[in-house]
Formats: sequence, C-alpha cells, structure tokens
Amino acid sequence: MARSQGDPRVLFAMNLVLSATFCYTVVWGLDFIGALEFSWPLIAGTTALLMVITHVVTR
Repeated sequence: MARSQGDPRVLFAMNLVLSATFCYTVVWGLDFIGALEFSWPLIAGTTALLMVITHVVTR
C-alpha cells in the first residue's frame, strides 16, 4: 500500500501557521519577562528559520 505524501501546498500552509504561532508565543513570552524586545521582523525571521528547520527535519 502506497503512502500518500499529501498536498505540498497544505503542508506549507500548516507549517507556516504553526511556526508563526509558535514563534509569536515564544517572542511574546520573552518580551513579557524582559529578555527580548518584541518586533514583527523578529517574528518573521524566526518563523522562516523554524519553517526551514521543520522542512529539513521532516524530509
């Protein structure tokens, strides 16, 4: 029985939403405790980095 890989567009969208949510939560928490300053470019950068790491690990 062949294993389906799924639609790559759906996988990309799920990775984007979950990575962005995770990064937003972590950066907000670090800003809350004063360890880091919240900024949208930081969210975008960490989201992109996490998406690449997730893609590499799952392939």
